[in-house]
Amino acid sequence: LQRSLPEHMVPAAFVALDALPLSPNGKLDRRALPAPDFAAPVDTYVAPRTPVEEALADIWAQVLGVARVGIRDDFFALGGHSLLATRLVWRIREALAGDVDLVSLFESPTIEAIAPRLSPLGAPGAAAAGDASAQHLLATLEDLSDDELDRLLGATADDAVPARTEPAAFAQERLWFLDRMNGTRALYNVPEAQRLTGALDVPALERALGEIVRRHEPLRTTLAEAEGAPVQVIAPFSGFSLPVDDLSALPPEAREAEVRRRVDEDARQPFDLAAGPLFRAALLRLGEREHVLLLCTHHVATDAWSMGVLFRELQALYAAFRAGAAPALAPLPVRYADYAAWQREQLRGAALERQVGWWRERLAGAPARLELPTDRPRPAAQSFRGAREDFDLPAGLLDGLRALGRSEGATLYMVVLAAFQLLLARYAGTDDVVVGSAIAGRTRPEVEGLIGFFVNTLALRTDLSGDPTFRGLLRRVREVTLGAYQHQEVPIERLVEELAPGRSLGHSPLFQVMLVHEDADLAAASLAGVELRRLPADTGTSKFDLTLGFGAGADGIDGSVEYATDLFDRATIERMIGQLRCVLEQVSADGDLRLSAVELTGEAERRQVLEAWNATDAVYPADATLHGLFEAQVIESPDAVAVVFEDESLTYAELNARANRLAHHLRTLGVGPEVRVGLCLERSLEMVVALLGVLKAGGAYVPLDPGYPAERIETMAADSGVAVLLTQDRLTGVLSTIAVPTIRVDADWETIAAASAENPRSGVTARNLAYVIYTSGSTGRPKGVMNAHGGVVNRLCWMQAEYGIGAGDVVLQKTPFSFDVSVWELFWPLQQGATLVMAKPGGHRDPLYLQEEIERRGVTTLHFVPSMLQPFVETADPA
Repeated sequence: LQRSLPEHMVPAAFVALDALPLSPNGKLDRRALPAPDFAAPVDTYVAPRTPVEEALADIWAQVLGVARVGIRDDFFALGGHSLLATRLVWRIREALAGDVDLVSLFESPTIEAIAPRLSPLGAPGAAAAGDASAQHLLATLEDLSDDELDRLLGATADDAVPARTEPAAFAQERLWFLDRMNGTRALYNVPEAQRLTGALDVPALERALGEIVRRHEPLRTTLAEAEGAPVQVIAPFSGFSLPVDDLSALPPEAREAEVRRRVDEDARQPFDLAAGPLFRAALLRLGEREHVLLLCTHHVATDAWSMGVLFRELQALYAAFRAGAAPALAPLPVRYADYAAWQREQLRGAALERQVGWWRERLAGAPARLELPTDRPRPAAQSFRGAREDFDLPAGLLDGLRALGRSEGATLYMVVLAAFQLLLARYAGTDDVVVGSAIAGRTRPEVEGLIGFFVNTLALRTDLSGDPTFRGLLRRVREVTLGAYQHQEVPIERLVEELAPGRSLGHSPLFQVMLVHEDADLAAASLAGVELRRLPADTGTSKFDLTLGFGAGADGIDGSVEYATDLFDRATIERMIGQLRCVLEQVSADGDLRLSAVELTGEAERRQVLEAWNATDAVYPADATLHGLFEAQVIESPDAVAVVFEDESLTYAELNARANRLAHHLRTLGVGPEVRVGLCLERSLEMVVALLGVLKAGGAYVPLDPGYPAERIETMAADSGVAVLLTQDRLTGVLSTIAVPTIRVDADWETIAAASAENPRSGVTARNLAYVIYTSGSTGRPKGVMNAHGGVVNRLCWMQAEYGIGAGDVVLQKTPFSFDVSVWELFWPLQQGATLVMAKPGGHRDPLYLQEEIERRGVTTLHFVPSMLQPFVETADPA
């Protein structure tokens, strides 16, 4: 019944009855049915029926860590995920014959479904189901001498044995290269800090850690250079000591502050790959029953899985030494150096080409960089400075995400990846998103119990085009992920080398964002009689632009975002985390939402953006015009100096009179509201007169920079529909092909001066056009941007309220009037009684001239881009 029904129709409880209660007329008496006990567990266990199913049930129970597994129990519903699925597939291949891979397991996640693909237990060849690579990995044991075999199986190490040199694994080679390129730093430190509460046996802890160092060669390995490449130098075990620092005498607050400092200091202390050691430990004593254990390992010797191995062995060894018993850990079947040699032998020739060929096809045409909006420009070279922001998601949301995944044959990891890629796609404005993802890399059962650097990174590229539902996106992510798992043997460093993408010091190749699924079961919960609680340890670094890490536990999801502080502020990351949560909540509630319908903002943030941040009401003269505000200032300070150009100047009254005469002259030529007047002028007093004259006539000015090519000027004049041109005598040749009336504001001034000096009445309002400024045309044809008086007045009123200038201020006008910054440079001071200083033509390109002009005129206000300030800094008087 359970297998034949959709998931949402599976009964929540079963009640067994000897007979159904019937009414007097023989029908079912529903009221007499007993109420079901929903709290009682429903046992749907179906026992194995064949030897193959029995063997599979044993393997599944071992991998999942459960007491029993029925043949119809879903692997993923029992807590399985991609990491455990990899282990399961290899154990099945080792024990039973059959073509089983990750895709098969995802398609057939029950024993009943997978068993028909396997040979009967004991069939010829079943015991040899492991491929030749497994035999190669174990063959090294046969070549060991008796002394070497004794040491490998746990005998006392001979301190006189010299260090051994072995080939480095590909991953170690990559980190060695990065260390040489970037310099020694804590970028690849793997810190672990645990608060230990209880009666700690320090000698037993020291012996346990020492035994782990003896068992696992990577913890006593360094990297040396041989013929331009790294090799492992494995030192013999020569004992281990655990330094103890007693902080118990410090006051409680100072003690905790010192713990926090020491945790971060240890996490950020770099390793020397050549000198070693690459593993260190220290114990802080806080009191009789309170300690902090600091462990830190370089990534070339460990990974997240390895830390789980370390703590499981620490738990067993500590318990044995504390009880005075001999440790009972099984000897390690192979060494990390054997794995490195096997890896190099396997990844060559046709085998490598098949794997790389799949990736080459998969990543063809992928964007070189995910263009996320950043708080600061990307530096030319990564500094790897970083920070981390932690977050958590509730258990209810976790349950919903898992249910969504099960409905599509996907894992929790795939659901989170799909949501994360959706968020990144929105941020970057693309449908093509590549995210890096760490995978354990332990594709052989022989290496499951080793400490070492096995982890590999996959480049997961997802196509989000076509506005699919989230379920549709999840199916795409599932396909991408399973395909990558099937080709995970290629180390990322070899993939980068083979695909040869464009390299940059400013970002990592192939991808710049990572997703890491952290298995919460890897951390030990306690030692014998001692409770362990993990403390956050921050290296202050970030390998990528962003790294999202998450793990699922009984209380929900614990997550973190590690980010490059060169690019992002903490507030940006906090907002991103909130938006990711918002996406996860929506798709958990309705997986059939189209991607376009998924909101990034929750109700609170939406109110903030649409209401709080949009509450921009301000009192300003809504009916005012640019020239009207100038005319009001003329009444206030008619004799004050309004504008200065080289050795000439005009008072407010003089400037107003000249502009009025030009305005009346323009009116006779038909200039009025909405009529465009082209201005082709160099910076001068005539430019200011012309600007105000056009506005007073009711027209809108169109700046035509005389430095522009003639073709561009013609295009802008034609596109804007100018009816009249204002220019200077020396520039008339630039406008010879434009067939509209042309006025030379210098040579024709005798005619203009005959007009009235009174303020004209044009009838223009705040809603009428004030000017048209054209874009640069960098994306194609230049486009004219039309601006009305009201909008500019609003902006200038805000500037006055924010910065405030007055009669004592001097403003330098240096920006070409074809750029919008010139608008406030020109009109803001003339509305506030300040003095406007016009830089000479071309002066805006001469920092030394500008510096002299600022000093000579006593300039108080000006606009600068940062690069223009550099000459001022270089020539500034240190005093």
